[in-house]
Amino acid sequence: MLMLKAAGVALNQTPFDWKGNRTRIHQALEEARKQSATIVCLPELCITGYGCEDAFFNPHLQESALRELFDLTPMTKGLVASVGLPVRHKGVLFNATALIVDGAVRGFVPKKALAGDGVHYEPRWFKAWQTDRVSEIEISGKTYPFGDIHFDIGGIKIGFEICEEAWVAHRPGAALARRAVDIILNPSASHFAFGKLQVRTQFVCEGSRAFNVGYVYSNLIGNEAGRIVYDGGVLIADGGTLVAQGPRFSYKDVEVTSAFLDLDRNRVTRERTSSYMPDLSEAGASCVKVDFKVPKAEMEVPALKVSKWEESPNLKAEEFSRAVALGLFDFLRKSGQQGFVVSLSGGLDSAAVSILCRMSLDFAEEELGFSGLMAKLSHLKFQAPPKTVDALANQLITCAYQASENSSVATREAARRIAEDLKVTFYDWSIEPLLKEYRSLAEASIETKLNWKDHDIALQNIQARVRGPSIWMIANLKNALLLATSNRSEAAVGYATMDGDTCGGISPIGGIDKAYLRKWAQWLETDGPIGIRSFKSISSVTKIPPTAELRPQDKKQTDEDDLMPYEVLDQIERFAIRDHKSPVEVFQALKSVQTGGYAETKLKDWTAKFFRLWSRNQWKRERYAPAFHLDDESLDPKTWCRFPILSSGFAQELEELERWT
Repeated sequence: MLMLKAAGVALNQTPFDWKGNRTRIHQALEEARKQSATIVCLPELCITGYGCEDAFFNPHLQESALRELFDLTPMTKGLVASVGLPVRHKGVLFNATALIVDGAVRGFVPKKALAGDGVHYEPRWFKAWQTDRVSEIEISGKTYPFGDIHFDIGGIKIGFEICEEAWVAHRPGAALARRAVDIILNPSASHFAFGKLQVRTQFVCEGSRAFNVGYVYSNLIGNEAGRIVYDGGVLIADGGTLVAQGPRFSYKDVEVTSAFLDLDRNRVTRERTSSYMPDLSEAGASCVKVDFKVPKAEMEVPALKVSKWEESPNLKAEEFSRAVALGLFDFLRKSGQQGFVVSLSGGLDSAAVSILCRMSLDFAEEELGFSGLMAKLSHLKFQAPPKTVDALANQLITCAYQASENSSVATREAARRIAEDLKVTFYDWSIEPLLKEYRSLAEASIETKLNWKDHDIALQNIQARVRGPSIWMIANLKNALLLATSNRSEAAVGYATMDGDTCGGISPIGGIDKAYLRKWAQWLETDGPIGIRSFKSISSVTKIPPTAELRPQDKKQTDEDDLMPYEVLDQIERFAIRDHKSPVEVFQALKSVQTGGYAETKLKDWTAKFFRLWSRNQWKRERYAPAFHLDDESLDPKTWCRFPILSSGFAQELEELERWT
């Protein structure tokens, strides 16, 4: 029986962090040795980091990546390891994986299917390699195989499907199966999105079954370069069965997951499959043979382990909490900031952001222990180092309630309760004196007394804008990261004041809709993340109808009166932006799914309102702080949803909707 132990690696890398990236790769190789693995699959572009963007064109980066590759080779003695990096060949750049065997580079496999949709822009930097093309590359006077190749390592055949290649219709795995490959390695940089793990698991297991191979999938982990959060989650399948799954959203720099692969069983299955036909025309040019004595593995069949939270009936809530919390944690430490600052209004959005900041510390402590948490945040400077996570939260997270004469007792009390529950530093001050100064200045300039009937928008917006400089000053004084608190629903219709509630370096909930945030808040109150706790203080927020509190209290302002019910808004947004439907098509779809009992005239009005607000507010979306990508409904104009800043605003389509009966 020919058994072999293979390992997949999840790495938390950073673009251009040559020393750090090298150290983490070295740690991964050493951990794989400890687990007695022979074959080690590291993530895509793990030497440079995946998110280098246009810096990939920098010759220094390309040269440094090759230098790092060959500096890594001594660390692979006794191992077979795949490492990802950009490689320039024949005058163009390729996203490539190098296979290192027992301390020597043996060849390069460039990616054939590039990710060019959504958050990925690989075709901007790399060229796709052609199937069945084989070449050679010269590096420092030595030539190496380069192209659509596979490897025969001591009688064991290894091939590659690099990330996107496993997602396309014509997977390279089919051709590798005809070449009788035993193991397929999939080095990936696959961003987190809701429900994506199920798709990955499916293609890993199905690839293993259909191609009769052992299949090893690796991935990045953490917030590598700003907007994208990687969830890790190494997957290893053998004979169509998932045999190992690594943890997701880990706070560790390195996670190595290994499993035994039964190569003889897969070979026998291939022989017994009547439809299997090898590539008899193969001339051998695509196969790189390497002498290597594969260590004999002792058979073990450990039970498949997954984190308890992965089996939660509230999986989306768990994923949302862990993805955003990890994104915030990595953003904090990689940016070198000394903490988080939030303008805590007593509303759901700012409360959610504050809770996610606290969760980032709680998750880290749960996994690493308090000493491990402090080691990860070693850049922080304290006059008196905290001894508990509560004390750390108090020094690291600052919230401020900024009242105007239109603020209510209920929101002030809600903000205070949230801050006390989270054990954060809390400030409470009034912006009313500043507002009176601005109002007097404007009235003197235009020689008109301002009033709510004629100057509603200006009087509302100045309150939000006056809060901006104050909270920015606190962030500057603390050398901390100011967090914007707008959600995706507000971004869709521009229901935010530029340079007011949009102030911040990053917008943690900018990728999620308000309707879901409400459901998440209910879950927080009753359950909360497994292994952490519930946040019952959120009830002080959820019992208040969402309101900007920018008009006088007797106006009884609420968000949904200003806009429309959030559930309806989010349904319209989904149909209009994600599904690209016209106003009439959106209205028709809305009638078929809306269960709120709203009159058709209301649904028509809300549909038209959405399109008008969407069109006129693209300039705002262009200026919003970066948000974490969470699903295929993102409105980020840089990475997902482009729209013209100037347009006719669907004028003709809205006329058609108006005529609809």
